[in-house]
Amino acid sequence: MAKAYYSTVFEWPAQDIWKIIRDFNNYPVWVGGAGESRIEHGKFGDTVGAIRNVFYQGRRIRQRLLAQSDVERSQTFEFCGEPTLPIAGFQGTLRVTPVIDGNRAFVEWWANFDCEPAHRDELAETLQSWFGKWLQSLRESMGLPSANLPAVAGSAAV
Repeated sequence: MAKAYYSTVFEWPAQDIWKIIRDFNNYPVWVGGAGESRIEHGKFGDTVGAIRNVFYQGRRIRQRLLAQSDVERSQTFEFCGEPTLPIAGFQGTLRVTPVIDGNRAFVEWWANFDCEPAHRDELAETLQSWFGKWLQSLRESMGLPSANLPAVAGSAAV
């Protein structure tokens, strides 16, 4: 089992960040390069079990919302069908935590997955860089400047 992890601090309240991320179908709103997105089978974007069908950089990607918590400001999802990387058992979690000092938000994104042992570090680093890129895209979509604090990033083969 491998894990990719990325975190950053937003100079914006956690509830404001969560308002954007919360709807599983909002991907095109805050992820640069994401095109048309829809939730399949008439479900809503905050319904556990909802499948997001999004066009991203020339590929159709389907992901299922496995868990969502407004209390924890988190959501966990998996791929439906073929993932975009040679991985299996992918589960990604995105969580927004309030930082009381300065009314900011600590945002974490991690994924656990299986892959060929020889590729664990490479794939974890790839996912980590994607998480960072997408969170920077969220920052830009909110009209926020780049983070003044260094991101805490890491990956581990477990």
